[in-house]
Amino acid sequence: MTIDRWIAAHACFSPDKPAIRFHAGDLTYAELDRAIGKTAHWLACERGIKRGERIAYLGTNAPDMLMLLFAAARTGIILVPLNWRLAPPELAYAVSDSGVKLLIHQPAFGETVSAILADPLLGSAASVEACEIDPAAGGLAALLANGESLEAGDGEETDPLLIVYTSGTTGSPKGAVLSQRAILVNALNARHMHDMREGDLVLTVLPMFHVGGLNIQTTPALYLGATVILHERFHPRETLAAISAEKPTLTVLVPATLAAMISHPEWKGHDLSSLRAIATGSSDVPLGLMTPFIERGVPVIQIYGSTETTPVAIYQRIEDIPAELGAIGRPGLHTRARIILPDGNEAPPGEVGEIEILGEHVATGYWNLPEETEKTFRDGWFRTGDLGLVDPNGLFWFKDRLKNVIISGGENIYPAELERVLRELDFVKEATVIGRPDPRWGEVPVAVVVPKDPGQCDEAHVLQAFEGRIARYKHPKTVVFAEELPRNALGKIRIDQVREMAAGKVPGGQER
Repeated sequence: MTIDRWIAAHACFSPDKPAIRFHAGDLTYAELDRAIGKTAHWLACERGIKRGERIAYLGTNAPDMLMLLFAAARTGIILVPLNWRLAPPELAYAVSDSGVKLLIHQPAFGETVSAILADPLLGSAASVEACEIDPAAGGLAALLANGESLEAGDGEETDPLLIVYTSGTTGSPKGAVLSQRAILVNALNARHMHDMREGDLVLTVLPMFHVGGLNIQTTPALYLGATVILHERFHPRETLAAISAEKPTLTVLVPATLAAMISHPEWKGHDLSSLRAIATGSSDVPLGLMTPFIERGVPVIQIYGSTETTPVAIYQRIEDIPAELGAIGRPGLHTRARIILPDGNEAPPGEVGEIEILGEHVATGYWNLPEETEKTFRDGWFRTGDLGLVDPNGLFWFKDRLKNVIISGGENIYPAELERVLRELDFVKEATVIGRPDPRWGEVPVAVVVPKDPGQCDEAHVLQAFEGRIARYKHPKTVVFAEELPRNALGKIRIDQVREMAAGKVPGGQER
């Protein structure tokens, strides 16, 4: 059964219930179902997009993207959500690589689309059609109000539905291919993780071009017949106000958005008591970003996953938090996970190795990259590239990115361990640790630090913080100061750019 049937079923059971609350107006399940049918007809019959062909969406969060998702499911079309924060050449790569036939975009991105279509990567721009849809004018629902509806299409549950390009913190983006079945199984994991139910009110503020914004709570909520409050983008003041006024029961926030809310002047002035839980992820989430919410009575549950896992794979549940704060949780209800050593054997409890994930929610591979797919997906297991361990109680703990591990004099140094020390320093705004080639040791750790006040922070202050805390061989050998750290759309630090910064190849880094 294709996932658009979720909406059709809820339209029968609860036609007048709000499915999506958006600033331009609410959409009931019956209205959303009608819009999906008309969007499916528009794509397949009017635009001539065939099963297996690709369409792209470029825009901030809007009901239009969800209509396109479910219409694509009905027709067997593949949707490519585009990251609107990227530059035109980066977007042109995704459009060209995936072979997009139709690019649907919001008016604000008209110039960006023109630049994409003019990019040499696309060759003749005539091969890609562009269509502007304005959510402020009612979007697809208004545009197609008098159009015909396609009630049954060629889509199947096993069809690929999404090509989602990875964030690219360490290299070129890859298009992870996610099937309709993956979206369903992910929803089942999410339901178990949150104890999600039909009566929930989910606040979505993260961008839906990423699986975190789309699939941790949004599509699971629509699977269950809950209501989604959809914000165009994240603003700390608007998010705090929405929680206080609209009383959502669940939301997802990444570390950068947690930090923005805590530091906002109105942080203490809004009522957060409606929230049953906040879900957060992004590997190693600082405890200092979770405890302010927990102290206000809002549980913060960790989720571990990636674009390739749709993403719900390993997670905590609300009742786990008091005793397991800082862990990433246990394998999901429909997931298997393991820790693998470099020799290919499974690690015993307490030993660090690579986290691998198996489940029907795992991507089928990377678009147009058979060799990368074969290397990364081994016998169905997704090799995450992350290091972790499992304790005797079956609880998983994140250690670091495999590519981030610094091998110095034959010893493994995990940057995340050093970064935890740096986060505790009052004079440090943010920091990361990378490896730099060294003729004697092979690599040495280097701290890249953004000080709160450049005049009150020097290398000696930073290095002194490690004395007596961790082994001497792990200490950073030098400190590079920067005005800010380069980040991707979800706030993850771009390690490739930090390495260039530390090497003096790009502006922003200064060694002292």
